[in-house]
Amino acid sequence: MANQKEKLFSDFPPVSTEEWMAKITADLKGADFEKKLVWRTNEGFNVNPFYRSENTEGLATADSLPGEFPYVRGTKKDNDWYTRQDICVNDFKAANAKALDVLNKGITSLGFSIDGDDVNAENIRTLLKDILPEAVELNFSTCYRKSLELTKILVEYYKESGADMLKCFGSVNYDPFKPLLKKGRDAEGWVEKAAEIVKAAAPLPRFRVLAVNAHATNDGGAYIYQELGYALANGNQLLSALVEAGLDATLVAKKIKFNFGIGGNYFMEIAKFRAARWLWAEIVDAYKPICNHDCPNKAEDGTCRCASKIYAHAQTSTFNKTIYDAHVNLLRTQTEAMSATIAGVNSLTVRPFDETYKTSDDFSERIARNQQLLLKEECHFDKITDPSSGSYYIENLTKSIAEQAWKLFLETDEKGFYEALKAGTVQTAVKASADARFKGLATRREILLGTNQFPNFTEKAESKIVEKESHDCGCSKDAPYLALPTDRLATAFESMRLATEKHGAPTVFMLTIGNLGMRLARAQFSSNFFACAGYKVIDNLGFETVEAGVKAAREKKADIIVLCSSDDEYATLAPEAYKLIAGKEHFVVAGAPACMDELKALGIEHFVNVKSNVLETLRMFNAKLGIN
Repeated sequence: MANQKEKLFSDFPPVSTEEWMAKITADLKGADFEKKLVWRTNEGFNVNPFYRSENTEGLATADSLPGEFPYVRGTKKDNDWYTRQDICVNDFKAANAKALDVLNKGITSLGFSIDGDDVNAENIRTLLKDILPEAVELNFSTCYRKSLELTKILVEYYKESGADMLKCFGSVNYDPFKPLLKKGRDAEGWVEKAAEIVKAAAPLPRFRVLAVNAHATNDGGAYIYQELGYALANGNQLLSALVEAGLDATLVAKKIKFNFGIGGNYFMEIAKFRAARWLWAEIVDAYKPICNHDCPNKAEDGTCRCASKIYAHAQTSTFNKTIYDAHVNLLRTQTEAMSATIAGVNSLTVRPFDETYKTSDDFSERIARNQQLLLKEECHFDKITDPSSGSYYIENLTKSIAEQAWKLFLETDEKGFYEALKAGTVQTAVKASADARFKGLATRREILLGTNQFPNFTEKAESKIVEKESHDCGCSKDAPYLALPTDRLATAFESMRLATEKHGAPTVFMLTIGNLGMRLARAQFSSNFFACAGYKVIDNLGFETVEAGVKAAREKKADIIVLCSSDDEYATLAPEAYKLIAGKEHFVVAGAPACMDELKALGIEHFVNVKSNVLETLRMFNAKLGIN
């Protein structure tokens, strides 16, 4: 059998890259290879249509094994991850009951979000009652002003409970730059505060208390290389400042936790996490952290290679989630979860699909839990480590993303991440990326299913939106600096469609006539186009005359009449329809016919086609129809 396998391809001669290119060029029939097949990404590099083994020759990413420095293939030899669920704590007894319940449903990591005013020892005892800290990853988030107090309370609680401090693991989400990133307020004295919290957490060696919340840039609309590059600059700012303050590099590195977002770019997200492990390992190794133990991972010069291991938590992004057709969010979070777990993250939060419009309920939280459990128990993603290794494509993506992120890291680190935040460099760059993505969505270069393409024509969302209670600790007052953008990708489309709902949907009538294939295609395109604003669409099989079509439209009390036919027929049909309509309804021609200039000269203003800015066009019709 082994011999048969070896001979499987022996009858096929090897094909060189030049031969492949010759075949591709022939199949393109004169079309430009670069324009047709090379993907110009938003990450600052191009992606070729195919890769071969020769494209991985000399790549450092392929030289190590899982668990080996520089950890590109994983910081551990297995691929098990902590399945995390976050709980917003309003009632501590109820939150405890919920935590105990979900621990029996497959959760192995808990994230508690606590209001700063509620941080006290009694509440923490209530919250953690009957939860074994040696068996469950426990993560805490509160107002950054109260993070130190929370850390001290946790240390005392674990000591009093008799827990084995060496086995307790988790984190306190103290992000010294959160005021700048989220609220635009300065983080004065952050070095001293960070040093104090690291010292306070020293009795808990497996507790990480310095957070690099890279998900904030992800949720703000950053590109992948920006999320990674700024995260590295953030982490290095913490490490360098605290080492300069006299703390041990090994201790500080082991107290840093990276919280990444996960976007919808499937393969690039896999590559991002691989590059993150690699680059962070190189950064920490430059500090030569000393290993004081007899550890098999100890370098020959005494350097602690364990300190170079990144601890990466991942959570599904909020930027690409939608209110309309919200169940598509399940598809988005599932592929995002797949990217993160294939890439080998340490822990994962799948956010419930309905978070965009209300506080998640038991149903959506159960689905979110099960999305991870499905990957473990049915897909067995936890049974194989770094399955993407050796993929010519992903190895090259890893290298390319690492190069772009490293370049951005060096630029930012030159003056320091903190100074870059105060100068607004980071926030401005993320906003520029978000604005570019908003424009891409408006022109359909970027697609959100159910929002700017193939919307649910009959869906109403206003009644399901429940305003969430906001917790304001005063951090946003007197903010002199820029904050990160907070709008989701779909926000503008959703605002427009909600305005349509409140006003009442206008009627769009498809006047289909002439060439069967063209009228059907253009009616489908136009119906999809106007439904993105929530308009009522009436499609038709076709009319014998323009006059019959206009009459039928008026019987349906149409506000907009869209002429759908072929380019050749528009030269006569469009002027006739325009004259019959006579301005009583808004008239639109579907397509971009060669005679467009002549039609415009007759007074026909509106055309919808693949080059149209969907958002601007629909906003214009909303304004004409009195929809604010």
